[in-house]
Amino acid sequence: MEVRAVRDGLDLRVHDRVALDEIDLYAEVLSAVAASDRALTVAELDAVLGLLPAAAASVAVG
Repeated sequence: MEVRAVRDGLDLRVHDRVALDEIDLYAEVLSAVAASDRALTVAELDAVLGLLPAAAASVAVG
């Protein structure tokens, strides 16, 4: 997945874990938006952000 490649290339001298986590979430959303041909629903955004249980996420996105 592209996001993991970005994460692997991060400079680990940065110690702001909260900021890095926010950047990671933002990258996940941007990847999902780029892969979609329409606006994402709230359920799809929740699934991308990991806010839904795995079973609900597959139904919402799938």
